Amino acid sequence: MNKVMTRSQLRPGTRPPGRRDSRRPGGTPPRTPAGGTPRATSASTAASVTAAPSRPPRPAAQLHPTDHIAELLVLVLSGQRPVHSMLRHAVGRAYDELADLAERGPLRARGTRPTVRDIGYYAPRPGAFEAFARIGAGDQLRAMAFRVEQGRDRRWRCTAVELGGSRDRRANDD
Repeated sequence: MNKVMTRSQLRPGTRPPGRRDSRRPGGTPPRTPAGGTPRATSASTAASVTAAPSRPPRPAAQLHPTDHIAELLVLVLSGQRPVHSMLRHAVGRAYDELADLAERGPLRARGTRPTVRDIGYYAPRPGAFEAFARIGAGDQLRAMAFRVEQGRDRRWRCTAVELGGSRDRRANDD
């Protein structure tokens, strides 16, 4: 079985593992005060600042296609982004389903922003993932299922999306 859980529950207020604080780059020299004379620093502090080893920058970690699409879907379904922002990320019927869902605003919550709490996926074939996401907003928990396929241009696009409960009744009447 190819089912994989990709995200674990993070405690609120914690940073993801391996993230560096961009406001504190390593090895920066001490600032010069407004008077123009540098502050007196101890020899050990100056040595630690100048002796910082230079390492090559790490490449940015690539998100799994299901993680990226799930985040975009939540932003659209919660009203934080317009539906047309998904034009290059959803194709055909999936875009129509997303537009219908977004019109009803199913993830709009007062006071809290919905977040993706957990994602899992199954790979039925190479180049396709069927995924689910648990979406939390305050004390509410919703489920979303979607399918992601890789096109000939090697880009990942959402090809189906459903949110909680049963499918729309109009689709069954056809």
